[in-house]
Amino acid sequence: MPKTQVSLTQGSVAKGMLTFAVPIFLSNLFQQLYNAVDSLIVGNFLGEHALAAVGSSGSLIFLLTGFVNGVSLGAGVLVARYFGAKDDEALRKAVHTTVALGLAAGAALTVIGVALSPQILRWMGTPDDVIGNSIVYFRVYFMGCIAVVLYNVGASILQSVGDSRSPMLYLIAASVLNVVLDLLFVAGLHMGVGSAAFATILSQILSAFLAFRKLGKATGAYAVRWRQVRFDGPTLRAVVAQGLPSGVQNSVISLANVIVQANINAFGAQAMAGCAAYSKVEGFAFLPVTCFSMALATFVSQNIGARQPGRVRRGMKFGILSSAALAEVIGVAIFALSPFLIAAFNSEPEVVAYGVRQARTAALFYCLLAFSHCCAGILRGLGRPVVPMAVMLAVWCVLRISYITVAVRLVPDIGVIFWAYPLTWTISGLVFAYYLRHTTLPAPGGGAQQHLADVQS
Repeated sequence: MPKTQVSLTQGSVAKGMLTFAVPIFLSNLFQQLYNAVDSLIVGNFLGEHALAAVGSSGSLIFLLTGFVNGVSLGAGVLVARYFGAKDDEALRKAVHTTVALGLAAGAALTVIGVALSPQILRWMGTPDDVIGNSIVYFRVYFMGCIAVVLYNVGASILQSVGDSRSPMLYLIAASVLNVVLDLLFVAGLHMGVGSAAFATILSQILSAFLAFRKLGKATGAYAVRWRQVRFDGPTLRAVVAQGLPSGVQNSVISLANVIVQANINAFGAQAMAGCAAYSKVEGFAFLPVTCFSMALATFVSQNIGARQPGRVRRGMKFGILSSAALAEVIGVAIFALSPFLIAAFNSEPEVVAYGVRQARTAALFYCLLAFSHCCAGILRGLGRPVVPMAVMLAVWCVLRISYITVAVRLVPDIGVIFWAYPLTWTISGLVFAYYLRHTTLPAPGGGAQQHLADVQS
């Protein structure tokens, strides 16, 4: 096994999961840092309206890319299952089908994002003094978003075979490049908000190139051979069956967040800037959430493929407890330090007030957010992605939007929007806890080919 890979089917559960999860944590940390640097540089050199344009971009970008990333995540679960079962032929087909799907989806997203950004931004109620910068930022971003999709595909494949260290190194390299280019384009050359998106795309091109260079040089069955990149019918159906629920979940949750953002936009550019600053700070709370959710999906899937349900149970307990505890520690720190953290992005008193208010509404509930995401990761690893999709769509989308629609009309205060998040995190956590308590793990036996047959049926 290459030194960058971690065995998740042998040895200590805690050590294996931590060794695998820590590089994912560091990868996400650097990604969040360079996202924050984007906003720091834009907010300090181009002003609050540019910060509002960049900061409000997250929900719309994730709306369009979230579906593809969700499908990639589902495909990664399938790759992990075949890798754990040592089924080289199925693994080879899954890898090359996933790459083909990423190429096709990236091209489609480029066309859709460039063409529809103005219409979606207007539908979101983006103020006139912000929408010009927003359109420029989105269109530049989506002109190169195929690199974003391909990096996520490459990283998903590497992580699925136990290599979370290489994607970490590639993301660190991309983060450093992004910061340097931001300082050059925005702070040095004063090229405007579009140059921040251009810097992001150039850095993602670097990370995608490094990931696929690694996969091209690999000697295992997961190696990418470009001549073999094509759709395999049965494998494509399995990838779609596993990944489609996650893709739909990501897109619909993103649509719900776009609607939430539209409600925030109604309070003006300062509210948008304050909430944009908070979103960058909140991203740090997602670090233990994301790393353990991804680690659990891979850990569970590999060990189901290796027919070791006992390790699955131990891994579930360790991952959930670790993620929730770390998320809550970060939440307490954000609650206490939010005035200083928000002011780093923009020191306008009203902007800071909005950001601090949102932080102090949500931060102490991050443990519930972590619990829900970990449960979703476990269920994806078990081959049951429809369950987290159904729970999150019902609670994080339908219920959240319904609550905001009614509450804002009854109490026209931005605080009722902020409370939508901890309320829906609590409800989804209760539903997941009930479901997992009554879930029976697959018995030893079956293997990857049985899983493929189950998925296709």
